[in-house]
Amino acid sequence: MSTTVLPEVTIEDIEVFADDLDAEKGAEIFLEHGCLVVRGLFKEYAEAIGRDIMATVEQSISLLDQAKKVAEGWTTPNGALFLPAPEGYHRDKQIMCVPINYQSSAAFFQSGLNPNMLDLAEAILGPNVELYGSGQSLCKEPVGGHPKHLHQDSAYFEHKYFGPVAVLSYCIDTDLNNGCLHVVPGSFKLGQLEHTDTFSHLGLDPDEWPWERSLPVEGKAGDGILFHVRCIHGSKQNFSEKARPIFIHRYRRIDDYVIVGGTTTENRAKNAQNPQKNKGGQRGFMVRGFRPYESDE
Repeated sequence: MSTTVLPEVTIEDIEVFADDLDAEKGAEIFLEHGCLVVRGLFKEYAEAIGRDIMATVEQSISLLDQAKKVAEGWTTPNGALFLPAPEGYHRDKQIMCVPINYQSSAAFFQSGLNPNMLDLAEAILGPNVELYGSGQSLCKEPVGGHPKHLHQDSAYFEHKYFGPVAVLSYCIDTDLNNGCLHVVPGSFKLGQLEHTDTFSHLGLDPDEWPWERSLPVEGKAGDGILFHVRCIHGSKQNFSEKARPIFIHRYRRIDDYVIVGGTTTENRAKNAQNPQKNKGGQRGFMVRGFRPYESDE
């Protein structure tokens, strides 16, 4: 067991409401704990994005006969990632990463420009903010849908400076039974931690970081959970009879960039031998402020 002592934090300590949002107060909570729950942040988008995600899930399942084995599991031609299904499931593979993004779903892209979210991003990161990536979606299929061990996203994309602020939103009401997100408030201050290879890719040693050290965030469709790239988080299995889809946006300062990426301990260690030295072509869409010209050299 890790000897690191983190403060006792309740949901109420990290919770605000979109209908009465004070972005500066929200940023203050985020910068103290590395996470923030915003009730109702994306409620007007959740149903439409959920439909688009589940349509993409069905499309991905229809392509499983063309899936190719990769280090992380299996990928279908449309870019979905599948993991082994639990014993007794009607398929031998379950989807994890859903290949939906800003190019395929208007509702998904529009939600990334939500004014309340951009106010929070600006209050946390400063006046010039870009989107990092094209959005991400994960889906836990019913009856055992994959767990994602506690981890830091920085294990997958370590950044040069402050790093991205992610916001994960539920498309349906989500609780302990169907795999709500767990966070470890304050853990982002621990720096980059060593990860191991797990069933669901990079994760922290469960003996040092058991679920009991985390705070589950149950919520309604449209609730948003902000977390820093080094904030420890994860989610347990989906034991319900219904799929549990979520979507994620990430925001970062315009000078920030990935220095080391990876999906396994082996390829991350290899990439760490030659970290990226400048931002290069890692520019995202501007969502607040202005980007002056800078050479990539």
